[in-house]
Amino acid sequence: MVNKPQTKLLAEHVDFFYGKTQALFDITMSIPDKQVTALIGPSGCGKSTFLRMFNRMNDIIPGTHHSGLISIDGEDIYAPGTDVPRLRRDVGMVFQKSNPFPKTIYDNVIYGPTIHGTKDKSELDAIVEKSLKGAALWDEVKDRLNTSALGLSGGQQQRLCIARALAVKPKLLLMDEPASALDPKSTARIEELIGELREKYTIIIVTHNMQQASRVSDFTAFFYEGVLVEFGETPQLFTNPIQHRTEDYITGRFG
Repeated sequence: MVNKPQTKLLAEHVDFFYGKTQALFDITMSIPDKQVTALIGPSGCGKSTFLRMFNRMNDIIPGTHHSGLISIDGEDIYAPGTDVPRLRRDVGMVFQKSNPFPKTIYDNVIYGPTIHGTKDKSELDAIVEKSLKGAALWDEVKDRLNTSALGLSGGQQQRLCIARALAVKPKLLLMDEPASALDPKSTARIEELIGELREKYTIIIVTHNMQQASRVSDFTAFFYEGVLVEFGETPQLFTNPIQHRTEDYITGRFG
């Protein structure tokens, strides 16, 4: 009998608003530890909004508010007094478009650790090597760490952004369409990397690509018009969904 994975992140009765416009409706789901969870659904269905709640990125948008509970490892991340910079260190984010800083490869990776107080050169060197190896990029860039990150290919830049997220030792990795701007070869490399990272990290990925969701994820959540329609193990959801709307979306009847 396979042990059921532990819960890493819990959302209970979450509503979210942009001003008076409600974007999420009564979302309740339990995201398992050291698994890949994919959020799928048509554009504008709320999946990226939901993802950004986990590191409070929506906080920077004026007029937004929410109700309900979101906790990581049992800790309410919206509780008064929450250390938001620490939360964002614990919850790494990789965006749709790679966003390396206009700095060297080395300086990109040490950016987070340096902000959080690591100054020792040998320690930073070790972080750079470990993070780049974790992002499957070390062998490609180890001889040019002091060259500009902007000289890397699109796929390499995205893996550098993953390395930058890994450098601060996150508990969770959020990925918002991490391969949508990449060519098929780079996309395959990112998907392979996600498979390797699941050994150490809880990963939540937003994707429009249902084939990608079926390839990389252990669990899948289908969102539609701000509602969580169905959530379950990926093979079951893709082959034998419970809800008709899920089946209609997966088979291409809408979306």
